[in-house]
Amino acid sequence: MDLFGTAGIRGSAAADVTPELAVAVGAAAGADASDDDEEFVVARDGRETGSALAAAMSAGLQSGGMRVLDAGVLPTPALAYASRGRRGVQLTASHNPPEDNGIKLFVDGSEYDREQERAIEERADGDPEYASWDDWGDTESIDVLSDYREAVAEYAGEHGAPLDGLTVAVDCGNGVASLATPQVLRELGAHVVTLNANVDGHFPGRPSKPTPETIGDLMAFVAAGDAAFGIAHDGDADRIVVVDGDGEVVHEDTVVAILAEHYTRDSESDDPVVVTTPNASARIDERVADAGGRVERVRLGALHEGIAAAEAGGGDVAFAAEPWKHVHTAFGGWIDGVTSAAVLSRLVADADGLAALREPVTERPYRKVSVDCPDAAKATVMEQLGGDLPAAFPDADVDTEYGVRLEFPDASWTLVRPSGTEPYVRVYAESDDVDALVDEVADVVEAAVDGA
Repeated sequence: MDLFGTAGIRGSAAADVTPELAVAVGAAAGADASDDDEEFVVARDGRETGSALAAAMSAGLQSGGMRVLDAGVLPTPALAYASRGRRGVQLTASHNPPEDNGIKLFVDGSEYDREQERAIEERADGDPEYASWDDWGDTESIDVLSDYREAVAEYAGEHGAPLDGLTVAVDCGNGVASLATPQVLRELGAHVVTLNANVDGHFPGRPSKPTPETIGDLMAFVAAGDAAFGIAHDGDADRIVVVDGDGEVVHEDTVVAILAEHYTRDSESDDPVVVTTPNASARIDERVADAGGRVERVRLGALHEGIAAAEAGGGDVAFAAEPWKHVHTAFGGWIDGVTSAAVLSRLVADADGLAALREPVTERPYRKVSVDCPDAAKATVMEQLGGDLPAAFPDADVDTEYGVRLEFPDASWTLVRPSGTEPYVRVYAESDDVDALVDEVADVVEAAVDGA
């Protein structure tokens, strides 16, 4: 049974992520937990199906011998914060549409790794392993939100400068960021103007995924008003999208580059490392190198695994991020859009504007295209491209650990990787002449697909 994707379990609440599945995963997670981990914090985002799924998950965990701490409706990073020193489950489909839901498992503030997920899949696929009737766990309600907001504000206060009335527009997208980001920024001294800041599982204000196409109201509001910049979140507040003072979306890799440079310069380590993903821009590498650090890459959806690997290799991870998702490692091992909003706001205040933070970042043109490829042919095609692409671009440095990534002497780059969910091979590229590079790479990919 393959349950877990790149970010937990997700799917239709009616057909896939059902109460039956939640009970099975809960019982499996309870049976899999060690004797030292007898508590699970359970929380959910604002989706209509969340209450029933949380009840089913709690029943599964309790029947597996676990004590359940019911934290109610929370941002995913707040649940992760609460899972420190124990385990946690968040019922969320993040940026998916309202009819979907999902399950994310945490231990000591980090998402389960692939080995832990596979163990849950194997247990959930078999007969349920229930504890003895007199070992079933109990449940109690706990308050997490106030402690989490206070901790984020305290941590962000160590970076940048006081906000002192800085005007920030925040579009919460009717998600659970409504419970955290505006409150934290106000605690830090900002003047916060909110859009869609009531929790509503139907997401009536806009779709849950923040994109240039869906956050038009925020972009127009910032462009027409006096906000220094804008912030948009997804449904569970792990993602952040930034809008500049002119109402334009700041490229996600530029945001990563700004934060990565800050954390690298702020590090006291002799070997500060930033962990990112293969599709992330070379602009991140440039700013980190300028600050005296280095970059390591890990597959999409596995920042927690990349952090663990880098630390095992002796590196000191100052920051980790993939597009729109950031791990503030000195604060915790989870993806946290609320903390990103708070830290970035303090950096903007310190630099006297977002433009000054962006100025050192080289923002080359970027494109992503999809080449049709049947799922059954993906492995053959990628094996072929492992030889064809380096042969077609002999001056490039090649990395084939997560797809095929080519880096060129002028800091241009391209990445070719199979989609994990659709019948495509993705081509990413960044270059001053990005159209020509994409066309050349896509021709090589299409030839490999035709020959498969």
